[in-house]
Amino acid sequence: METKLIDLNSRPFFVRSWGQPQNPPLLMLHGFPEFGGAWGDLAPHLTDRFYCIAPDQRGYGQSWAPAGVENYALSQLVSDMAAMTEQDYSRVTVLGHDWGASVAYGLAMFRPDLVDRLIIANGVHPVPFQRAMAAGGAQSKASQYINKLRAPDAANRLSANNYAQLEQFFRHGMGLDWLSDAKMDAYRAEWARPGRLEAMLNWYRASPLVVAAPDQPCTDLPELPVERLMVPCPHLLLWGPEDKALLPVSTEGLEEFAPNLTRISIQGTDHWLHHQKPDAMAQAILDWIPTD
Repeated sequence: METKLIDLNSRPFFVRSWGQPQNPPLLMLHGFPEFGGAWGDLAPHLTDRFYCIAPDQRGYGQSWAPAGVENYALSQLVSDMAAMTEQDYSRVTVLGHDWGASVAYGLAMFRPDLVDRLIIANGVHPVPFQRAMAAGGAQSKASQYINKLRAPDAANRLSANNYAQLEQFFRHGMGLDWLSDAKMDAYRAEWARPGRLEAMLNWYRASPLVVAAPDQPCTDLPELPVERLMVPCPHLLLWGPEDKALLPVSTEGLEEFAPNLTRISIQGTDHWLHHQKPDAMAQAILDWIPTD
C-alpha cells in the first residue's frame, strides 16, 4: 500500500493505493464509520486487474473535515470524487460501500462521463431506499438508528468511554463482529482526529432521506427527480444477506433505475462483507469484469 496527500479544489485529501498505476483505476469509496484503510482486506485481491484507489472521504480520517452540516450535501461529496477522477484519471470503475455507495451512485447518475462501471456492496440507490424507509415496515424499523446518529448530542454519546457506543454499533449494530482488537484500535485513532466524528455524523444530517416511524408510513415525501437518477453504466450489486441495517427490501425495484444490473449474494456475510469474505467478493468482481 502507498499513501499520498492530494489537493482537490485546494483542499487536502488523503489517498491510499494498491497495485500498479498502469492498470485500470478502481475508485473505492468507504462508508460510516470507516475510512480509506477499510479496503485493505479486499484491495490486494484485485491488484492483478486494477489500480485500487481509496481516499478518506470528506470529513473522514486524514482528509479535509469542514465544520457545518451544509458541507456534507451529497452534491458536494460527489463533487470531491468527480474532481479527483478528472484530475488524475479520465474514467474509473467505482466501488462503493454503505455511505460510499451513495457517492458512487451519485457519480454514476450525475457524472456518467466519468464512470465505466458501478459496483455497490451493501449500499442503496436513493429511490428504492427511500420507498422502503418511508413504508413503516421492516426497513423503517431497521433504520431507526439514523435518527440517533442525526441527534445533536450524537458525537458526545458515541465518543464517551473511549468510543464505547460507537464500538458497540460497529461490532454488533449492522451484523456480526469481525473486528480484531488491533483493527478496533486503528478505527479509534481515526475517530479521535479533531472534529472527525462530528463531520462523519454530518453525512447523516445533511441527507434529505426520511425515516418513518415503525408502522407509521410517511406519505408527504420530498419529490425525487426519478428521471435524473438512472444508472446508465453496467452495475454490479454485491450483497451480504445477513445485514441487519440494510434489508433486501431496500433494493427492490432497482432494475427500474439500473437496466444493466447484475445481483450477486455473498453467502455467510452481512454489512461488512468486504472484511468477512474479501476473496469471494473479489472473485465476484473479477468474474463480472470483461477480460478484454
